[in-house]
Amino acid sequence: MQTTQVHIRDSFWEDYSTLVRQTVIPYQWEALNDRIEGAEPSYAIRNFRIAAGLEQGEFGGWVFQDSDLYKWLEAVAYSLRSHPDPELENTADGAIDLIGQAQRDDGYINTYFTIKEPGKEWTNLYEAHELYCAGHLIEAAVAYADATGKRKLLDIACRFADLIDNLFGTGENQKRAYCGHQEIELALVKLYHATGEERYLNLSQYFIDERGSSPSYFIQEWERGGRTNIWSQGSPNLEMYQSHLPVREQTAAVGHSVRAVYMYTAMADLARLTKDDSLRAACERLWANTTDKQMYITGGIGATHLGEAFTFDYDLPNDAVYAETCASIGLIFWARRMLRLEAKSEYADVMERALYNNVLGSMSKDGKHFFYVNPLEVWPEASMLNPDKHHVKPVRQKWFGCSCCPPNVARLLSSLNDYIYDVSAEENAVYVHLYIGSTVDFTSAEGRAVKLSQHSALPWNGKINFNISLAPDSSDGAAFTLALRIPNWFQSGQPVLRVNGEEQAYTLNNGYAHIQRLWSEGDSLEWLLPLETHLIEAHPQIRADAGKAAIQRGPLVYCVEEADNGAPLASLSIAEAANLTERNAPNLLGGCVVVEGDGLTTDGSAWPEDQLYQPIRKPRIPVRFTAIPYYLWGNREPGEMSVWLRS
Repeated sequence: MQTTQVHIRDSFWEDYSTLVRQTVIPYQWEALNDRIEGAEPSYAIRNFRIAAGLEQGEFGGWVFQDSDLYKWLEAVAYSLRSHPDPELENTADGAIDLIGQAQRDDGYINTYFTIKEPGKEWTNLYEAHELYCAGHLIEAAVAYADATGKRKLLDIACRFADLIDNLFGTGENQKRAYCGHQEIELALVKLYHATGEERYLNLSQYFIDERGSSPSYFIQEWERGGRTNIWSQGSPNLEMYQSHLPVREQTAAVGHSVRAVYMYTAMADLARLTKDDSLRAACERLWANTTDKQMYITGGIGATHLGEAFTFDYDLPNDAVYAETCASIGLIFWARRMLRLEAKSEYADVMERALYNNVLGSMSKDGKHFFYVNPLEVWPEASMLNPDKHHVKPVRQKWFGCSCCPPNVARLLSSLNDYIYDVSAEENAVYVHLYIGSTVDFTSAEGRAVKLSQHSALPWNGKINFNISLAPDSSDGAAFTLALRIPNWFQSGQPVLRVNGEEQAYTLNNGYAHIQRLWSEGDSLEWLLPLETHLIEAHPQIRADAGKAAIQRGPLVYCVEEADNGAPLASLSIAEAANLTERNAPNLLGGCVVVEGDGLTTDGSAWPEDQLYQPIRKPRIPVRFTAIPYYLWGNREPGEMSVWLRS
């Protein structure tokens, strides 16, 4: 079986596709050119112009600033693949010409070292992000060549990759080194697929295998550099950069969360392509630790702003959380690769959770404001006045000096059609991982052309329909297995499946319902996943959530905001008989389903103004609270927000 194309046809997600195409991508181009009034400057385009010799000036921004432009180009590529746009393509071609002008004769390209520290290339792999930027260049190049058929950016990337391949490895006069921020590893796998050059796959394998070896390259490099750092203090923190052990010996997610999940993504790719059982076992072990012990209910990961990092099992504070947008996007990348290793519903469940909650919640409804940090509890005054919570913003920002997250959101949402299905030739099966209205064209094992159309009302309604269309020469049908994920939020026994109106039995395997049959032109399938609102409790070792409950309906986590419930939200609790009800609110935040319930709140008016503490009197007032989908929070007046409520 062979997949051809997937097209999204979904009212919920097409709104986001349109927003990214018409607003987010153009807005981010303006940001990259420093033309957004009141926003932090990017310097990205300006740096490339200086590096290309087109203007004079000093390097601006972070050492990894080039990667913002590369991620934007990747988002453009995915957008062009689905919606050709000559004007946008012309703009992208101009940016690619600029990148080419900034490339050196030997293939090297990095504006920081070209402008600010020429001659010091490859001397600070621990902090300087050269290979990280190269990886994002490669990803953009592969995507752009696939979307447009134009090879210029791919040729630029291949020249740089060839230079890297010559410089790094175990051979004589090569550096036995690796990058401080993982990214090149997963990008090289994509370059291998695009070019068929096995040396790129081998180079990715080298970077993964070399990481964590002893003696530590990072320690040696730091010693050679006079024990100096760009921004960190002291000797390199090997755990922070996942280089404390060889990757196959690592048992828990530690350190910088984005670095970690980018590396795990590459490990899963390599485990599949090289059939490396030890690497696969490491992926499964790290997946279990990350998602069973260190993931927020919203799909966020990374508990502390110090190092944007994991801390330890069950340490998931809500008000001092980090949960960087890029980390959830990386978690989605990793989940997608794990699904390719083995179709298990738990991988798609996490992919869906992070997508609908943390990632969507990171961008405003207008597509022009973004969260870097995605908290589960916000007290605006604490964000302003408590140094431990300055990273937690009550409102989304126009842009960031370190703006890795906004273009990452754009490239993920622009490529969402790549996450919905898998077509397995080995199993003669089509797996449906996400319930997003779409069509997928593929060829069955016997060579029949098939179009599968999905119609989904998620996230508001759990009724999903599929229709089968066959080519005219396939009148005798097409045999294949359709595998439908049973989401972990569905708690009402086994879903009902009907084919052509008749209830149909199915088999269960790894959380997927399998139906194998000879499909005919016009066959219809109805898959019923009724949505119910549930109160969710956390593992008893998650101390931040002890005695609290969260609200979830289908894939959506809910939260309460001051705009609906007043303040302080910390005084609000869910009544023992919550009497939860759902209400369609077509005029609220673009339309959504809100959840209402019975609660209790403290009578603050009865508290003596000059008394900080008093014996418990429990003056409690019954209230009816309103909860909205978490991804919509922060789109009204700034105020308090909370996902977890006392119960």
